[in-house]
Amino acid sequence: MATNSRRACAAAAGLAWLCCQPVHAQDAQELAKKLANPVAAMISVPLQANDDRRYGPTRDGHRFTLNVQPVVPVTLNPDWTLISRTILPVISQHELTPGAGHQHGIGDVTQSFFISPSRPGANGIVWGAGPAFLLPTGSESALSARQWGIGPTGVVLRQHGPWTYGALANHIWSFAGHDDRPNVSATFLQPFLSYTTKDAWTFGINTESSYDWKQEQWSVPVNLTASKLIKFGRQPMSIGGGLRYWADSPPGGPRDWGVRLSVTFLFAR
Repeated sequence: MATNSRRACAAAAGLAWLCCQPVHAQDAQELAKKLANPVAAMISVPLQANDDRRYGPTRDGHRFTLNVQPVVPVTLNPDWTLISRTILPVISQHELTPGAGHQHGIGDVTQSFFISPSRPGANGIVWGAGPAFLLPTGSESALSARQWGIGPTGVVLRQHGPWTYGALANHIWSFAGHDDRPNVSATFLQPFLSYTTKDAWTFGINTESSYDWKQEQWSVPVNLTASKLIKFGRQPMSIGGGLRYWADSPPGGPRDWGVRLSVTFLFAR
């Protein structure tokens, strides 16, 4: 029996080893660097989990958010590419305000489209610009602004050696929705910096700051992350995690530290 158990454990370990091999291809570092580019011409499906706590006046509130973020490029012609970038939040939250109870479901979708040159410009500069939309897809009132929104979005970055640095931004105004819900006027700013090693590790720092012009309030989480490009069987993917520190948030918003985990699936075009 002990021998069979050891054999079973060895077989399981061997299967895990085969399924989760590092990507040894010569372009592994370049593939990992593409993941650091929000408008890379590569189909990817990131799943990003964020766990944030200490909401509300008593600091007993808690929110877990799984962001499903497919990125799909479409070649328009040899010179230009259209990149679709979707953020679909799946949320579970508890007592964000006293007596609020539990809410579970889908939040509002942010849909962005970037027109970007197919090749980097001078000095490795990459850019993209287009419209961003807020879609009131929230499954519960507490998970949705109940407003339709639109505005401009843009990204500019440079990849130089192992470094990637730049910023993504958008501003969204509401133009229709429920009359009993506040109008939306919000700016999103995401400066980022990352370093990718030759064995396809990527270490990064960014903020995902937003400013609510109606409430005149900032939300500023600072994210410190590490990720590794691997393959699961034949499927290349990136797995990672890190910490997020809330440098600023509205009254009753999250405080101190949170946790981020991520898995990104890569697909051939």
